[in-house]
Amino acid sequence: MVYKLAKVAEEGWRRLRGFAQLSKVVAGIKFKDGEEVMGKENLA
Repeated sequence: MVYKLAKVAEEGWRRLRGFAQLSKVVAGIKFKDGEEVMGKENLA
């Protein structure tokens, strides 16, 4: 029964896109509408 529940849940999962951008997010770079925001704080 647990196997069936896991298989049904798996159908609704989505693959993460943009995983290459995660390092930028962790570094504190801001994004707006999926685009990197180049402000004074990001030019360092």
